[in-house]
Amino acid sequence: MKQKRKNLVILGSTGSIGQNTLEVVRRQSARFRVVGLAAGRNIWLLTSQVEEFQPEVVAVESESLALELRKKVGKQVKIVYGESGYQTVASWKKADLVVSAMTGIAGLKPTLAALNSGKDLALANKETMVVAGALIRKMASQTGSRIIPVDSEHSGVFQCLRGNNKKQVKKIYLTASGGPFFRVPLEELPKKTLAEALKHPRWKMGRKVTIDSATMMNKGLELIEARWLFNLRPEQLEVLIHPQSIVHALVEFVDGSILAQLSQTDMKIPIQYALSFPERWESPLPYLSLAEIGSLEFYPVEEKRYPLFNLARRVLEAGRSFPVVLNAANEVAVEAFLEEEINFGEIFQVVEYCLEAHRPRYLKTLEEILETDRITRELARQFLRKRGKER
Repeated sequence: MKQKRKNLVILGSTGSIGQNTLEVVRRQSARFRVVGLAAGRNIWLLTSQVEEFQPEVVAVESESLALELRKKVGKQVKIVYGESGYQTVASWKKADLVVSAMTGIAGLKPTLAALNSGKDLALANKETMVVAGALIRKMASQTGSRIIPVDSEHSGVFQCLRGNNKKQVKKIYLTASGGPFFRVPLEELPKKTLAEALKHPRWKMGRKVTIDSATMMNKGLELIEARWLFNLRPEQLEVLIHPQSIVHALVEFVDGSILAQLSQTDMKIPIQYALSFPERWESPLPYLSLAEIGSLEFYPVEEKRYPLFNLARRVLEAGRSFPVVLNAANEVAVEAFLEEEINFGEIFQVVEYCLEAHRPRYLKTLEEILETDRITRELARQFLRKRGKER
């Protein structure tokens, strides 16, 4: 009997996760059909994706970009744009699974739209779960949507927990490579350049998440995400520095047993697992050889080296509206660093300032979340403008 192909929508198709997802689809073309793509401004790459995969609907950032794309691909595909366009693609009727890989809080509304329409979700956008974890869990519960994590660490936890009772979990450990500055003398960190921060030792990722890896903010955000993905308490969540990036997650149970998930350092493995779940398919990569690796190292997170991680840890414990502020301030600060408007050490200063200025409260609606995000971004930009004038 011929296997029915799974219909996919990919939000963020021109980003790192999106491109890797399409690479998995190429290798498993008999199993998938891409019915929707959403991207930002990279029309050149999106055009080639549309021509190759022939989706039914495509979304871009603006009307002008939609018109530009229309000239390139003709009338063979429905083209939408903006916030409503992204939500249209995310809730496309024929889709079976939506891969949420848009960067930052821009992915929140499309993710919610996918869940609201009852789609299963392969989640690679950590920021949406950070700022709206309770809302996302509630909506998935109401619609029956499954949320399958794509991040390598959360995928590792997801795999280790499969078939086990979560009530018997003592602690989970997410691993971190330590980024490019793991062994750099502390006094040199504040002045590290953009080019140096973008040289990740293990993973090939987008620019924003690569900077988050250098500051370890990515692990702070991942802890908050894990709290909601797996319904765990803050004290059950830890991070270990693991320079080899072979062990992606460990789960410790109450009897002292620890299960670990290991694999090659390549995002195509957790992406394929999310697409194939609950099945496992043959690896697209060479198999892991522990004998060749020889040794695996683990270290605690050094507080002075990663002050942004410590802020995130405190936010995890404080809860309420703090995660929204943490994420928004960090996005503004990282954007400024990527534009070389501030130095590496000033990323922390922007985030700390916004958190200290914030009066926390419980956020119950999407509107409250987005308004807190907006206020924080403006506060962060005011801080940056003031610092620029003082220099």
